[in-house]
Amino acid sequence: MSTLGNSLSMLKDLAIIKFILQGVLFTMIISVAAVLFSIAIGTVLALMRNYCVSKKSRIFKAASAIYIEMFRNTPLLFWIFICVVFCPTPGFVDKQMFGLSSVNNKLLFKAAVALILYTSGVIAEIVRGGLNSVAPGQIEAGHSQGFSMLQIMWYIVLPQTFKSIVPTLLSQVITTIKDSSFLANVAVIELMARTKQVLSAANRYNGLNSINVSDVFVLFGLAAAIYFVINFSISMTVRNLQKGGVVNNG
Repeated sequence: MSTLGNSLSMLKDLAIIKFILQGVLFTMIISVAAVLFSIAIGTVLALMRNYCVSKKSRIFKAASAIYIEMFRNTPLLFWIFICVVFCPTPGFVDKQMFGLSSVNNKLLFKAAVALILYTSGVIAEIVRGGLNSVAPGQIEAGHSQGFSMLQIMWYIVLPQTFKSIVPTLLSQVITTIKDSSFLANVAVIELMARTKQVLSAANRYNGLNSINVSDVFVLFGLAAAIYFVINFSISMTVRNLQKGGVVNNG
């Protein structure tokens, strides 16, 4: 019990708590940015796969299908390592920002790119499901009113699509927040990476001059509790939206 008590005493250290909470902030920033960019990319991919059916545009349909299936059927960790090795970084990343070194900023950028590429493939299929829920007759009605295909998509199809997939998109946010923990494998400074960093130096804070099993239990238990609170809150939001009839599942 004394060992567990020493491990729990680390949570009284404000520097450790601040360090971990900064990791929570980075986790949320990375996850939200990944979902927003992925919605934009995924929507384009879904539109290409669904509506590029003419002889001239079939190449776009094929390209989107290859992209979606490639990322949906391969592990995220694979793409993280690929991006870390091969993805170029823009000049503005190569400097100290957000209290991070230029090296960590580069890793953060590359890992975020991997997360966006992977998540966009998943969201593309979510959006495609929403597109398929819109009755074909509405597109025909839009044509009869003289709307262009772009206007039909923007004013008729996409609003209905996104209304029907809001719960699924919010569920994907939960998945993306959990997926962001994979970024710890390349030393990106998000929640799991910071938890591992604190654990590696636990012998300096627990008063025992060694790292113990109880340190692992306490620190990773704290990380698990934080993930649970964030994701459960989003999950309850989805349920309340569905019960209130604000959105529907199509």
